[in-house]
Amino acid sequence: MEGYDKYAFEPFAVTVDLAVFTLRAGMLHVLLVERGQEPYAGRWALPGGFVLPHESAETAAGRELAEETGLSDVEKLHLEQLRTYSGPERDPRMRVVSVAFTALVPDAPEARGGGDAAHAAWLPYASYGPLAFDHDQILEDAHERIGAKLEYSDLATHFCPPEFTLGELRQVYETVWGTALDPANFRRKVLATPGFVEPLAGAARLTGGRGKPAALYRAGANAALHPPLLRPSVPEGDLS
Repeated sequence: MEGYDKYAFEPFAVTVDLAVFTLRAGMLHVLLVERGQEPYAGRWALPGGFVLPHESAETAAGRELAEETGLSDVEKLHLEQLRTYSGPERDPRMRVVSVAFTALVPDAPEARGGGDAAHAAWLPYASYGPLAFDHDQILEDAHERIGAKLEYSDLATHFCPPEFTLGELRQVYETVWGTALDPANFRRKVLATPGFVEPLAGAARLTGGRGKPAALYRAGANAALHPPLLRPSVPEGDLS
């Protein structure tokens, strides 16, 4: 536009960072990459990178996830924007503003490195050392976001396979929240919302032990859990 000076302000870069969670062996895992370049070479970090001039942040998030981890089928992920991180000193190279996303993977494949990531791996949540940049804060915020959304949304079903038992669904809540839940109360609260989960007529699966097979369910059309299933203020049991 006439009279507009695009050089009047100092330029800065825009990046994307992704906090990707899954459940493995009954534990919450997060996808991390080992940085292959400075700054923070050799440190664990969230997958991510710079947004290219022709890209949206969402497009860049999918590209970086595929390049650095091999998770190419981004459409099947529950991917949502978390927030923007814009601290002036968050990147030692230059002023960088990051758009952070969180994603859920129900059946995570093995990760691999690529791009500027030397290695990628699924690690148990909070089992690693300090992350590069401000990624510890991003990951903490993402964990709090998914924990809060479990209370009132169908987010937990995105951690489950297409057909699941109520016990498997309960395990999602217990793993993310870090507390045990009473099975009977959980069942009552989940089934109190019509259309939240739908039973599969005649379908059941053995889940171990001597009990009868557990009934199978699938996610229903109702994405809101009402009344919400609130996190216990005092743990109901010890998961350690």
